[in-house]
Amino acid sequence: MQLTVARIGRAHGLRGEVALDVRSDDPQARLTRGAVLDTDPAGAGPLVVEAVREQQGRWFATFEGVHDRTGAEALRGVDLVVEADDEGDDESWYRHELIGLRVERVGSHELLGTVVDLEHLPAQDLLVLREPDGTVSRVPFVREIVPVVDVAGGRVLMDPPGGLLAVDADALVVSEETGQDGR
Repeated sequence: MQLTVARIGRAHGLRGEVALDVRSDDPQARLTRGAVLDTDPAGAGPLVVEAVREQQGRWFATFEGVHDRTGAEALRGVDLVVEADDEGDDESWYRHELIGLRVERVGSHELLGTVVDLEHLPAQDLLVLREPDGTVSRVPFVREIVPVVDVAGGRVLMDPPGGLLAVDADALVVSEETGQDGR
């Protein structure tokens, strides 16, 4: 199985350098000079890293054979991929492992929805879930809110603060109107 290390962004300058949207937890190991990376779509690669640098938390790279802005722009949107290694740790999950998992409330095991995506943002990842009524919610993927990920059991346990999910927001509106807890 192939995993995305980074997505190539816009050209940076005139000499073929591109910005990278890094998706790896260890970019220093994956993005090294001379590294050969497969691409998605496959026709864009493989690409050989000629140079890579990090500046203020942003990553930039140049690839062999790409030495002008036109060539760099042609790579925009291409994913750099590697074969997954079987070494996993208990606190890391891949997007494909999370999609489709049931989301249940801690304690009551009330069905809150299904994981439909994992979004990578600079500050933290977000779990995207479809609630039973079809509403899509984005939830910070942090231990305080998502304390249990049970891939083998097909579920995620979540303890969302009030109002984070649509089902909770509806309950808060009812409680404000009636003066009672709507759950």
